[in-house]
Amino acid sequence: MLKKYTQDLENVHNKALNIIQNILRSNIYILQALETNNLKLLEEAKDCLKSISNESTEIDNSIVKLLALETPEASDLRRVVSFFKITNEIQRTASNTKGIIKNFELCYNTLDKKYISKYTIPLQKTTVTCLEGIIKMIESNNDTVKENFNIIFQAQKRTDELYNLFQDNIMKENKEIEQFNQYTKVLNTFRKYDKIANRSLDIAYLIIYAKLGGVLGEVEI
Repeated sequence: MLKKYTQDLENVHNKALNIIQNILRSNIYILQALETNNLKLLEEAKDCLKSISNESTEIDNSIVKLLALETPEASDLRRVVSFFKITNEIQRTASNTKGIIKNFELCYNTLDKKYISKYTIPLQKTTVTCLEGIIKMIESNNDTVKENFNIIFQAQKRTDELYNLFQDNIMKENKEIEQFNQYTKVLNTFRKYDKIANRSLDIAYLIIYAKLGGVLGEVEI
C-alpha cells in the first residue's frame, strides 16, 4: 500500500496534469480559430481557462499541507518542491494564453494575411507543441523523459526564431499598421508566444529535476 504522502503527491501530479491539459485545449481552439477564420472558437478557448486560478491555488494548498503534515522521502520531497514551482509557471502560461485571446481579434484584423499564415499560425503551432511536450514529460517514465524534453527544447528555439523574424519584418513594414497603438499591442501579443515557450522550457527543466534529480536547469540530451 502506498504511503499517504505518496498518494497525496499523486493527487498533486494529476491536478497539475489536468490544468496543463486545459491550457493545451485552449491553445488548440486558438489554432483552429486561426486556421478556419472562426472567431467564435475563442469563447471555447476562454472557457478552458476559467477555473485554472482556483485549481492552481488548490494545488499550492495541497502541497503546503503535505509538507506540514507528512515527512516525504528525499525523492518525493524533490517532486513536491518541483510541482510547487511548476504551479507558478502554469499560472503564468495560462495568463499569457488569456492575453493572446484578449487581443486575438485586434491582431487578426490588423495584420496582413501573409503575417497570419507565415508567423501567427506557426507560432500557435509551436505553442501547442510545447504544451503537448509537457504532458508527455509528466506522463513519461524516467527512460523517455529526456526524449520528450528535447521536443520542448526544439519548439522553444523555433518560437524564438519565429518571433524575432516577425518583429524584424513588422518593424520594416509598419506602414501597414495604421496606428502605433495597434502596432504596440500586436508586438506585445506576439511576445506572449515567446513567454509561453520559455515557461514551457522552465517547466520541462523542473520535470526533469523532479524525475531524475541532478542540477536544476541542466539536462544532458
